[in-house]
Amino acid sequence: MSKFRRVARAAAMSAVALLVGVSSSAAQEAWQSPTPALKHSAATQKWSTHGTKFTDPSATAQIWNQSAFAGMAPAAARNQERLLPSAPKHSVAAQKRSTHGTKPTKPSATARRRNQSAFVRLVPPAANNQEHRLILQVNNNDPAAMNLTLNNAMNVTQYDRELGEKVKIEVITFGAGLHMLRHDTSPVKARIETMALSTPEVSFKACGNSQENMHKAENKEIPIIPQAQVVKSGVVRVIELQEQGWTYVKP
Repeated sequence: MSKFRRVARAAAMSAVALLVGVSSSAAQEAWQSPTPALKHSAATQKWSTHGTKFTDPSATAQIWNQSAFAGMAPAAARNQERLLPSAPKHSVAAQKRSTHGTKPTKPSATARRRNQSAFVRLVPPAANNQEHRLILQVNNNDPAAMNLTLNNAMNVTQYDRELGEKVKIEVITFGAGLHMLRHDTSPVKARIETMALSTPEVSFKACGNSQENMHKAENKEIPIIPQAQVVKSGVVRVIELQEQGWTYVKP
């Protein structure tokens, strides 16, 4: 009986030794032979941009994740473009405009005239203290020339009034032109009376020398209309006014 026990004990010990040997051999083989996944990881670990090997096994997973994200990025960007509101078309043209390239659109001529007219209405005319001074000479007995002289005086006066400017006009008669201011022979006497009331800017001067000569020639007094003033010499009066800066015009 003891002999049988010894044989059984030896057999059991042999079996245990055999099992331990097989397990140890399998474990060693598994350690020396990496799995396909580990081989792939090892190959990935050898990848380096500067020659340095990766030592962290998770680097492979990071590379895969980055690649997948790069593939998904365009689609995400497209989806984001669909969600964002589209910019108005005219804004693109506005962005392309450059101060050194494309010139800004000029306003139309009608708009410029409208703006200028509005500006003129808003800005009051500047006060002009300058006084225009004009000499009108009559030296012949011609009713047409006398009326032309009065027309010129009225036109100039009206023009300066509209501009808000001052004007002073003297109608000077001498020689045969004295008939314009003679009370007994003037063809424009009534018109001068009206102008004296409505246009005080115009005054009339009669040459004293011409009046004296007519008095001697006709042997009678030469009456002058009340709207006129007698001066010593019509020609001298013209010279004096010109020396003072007056403008001389002979109709």
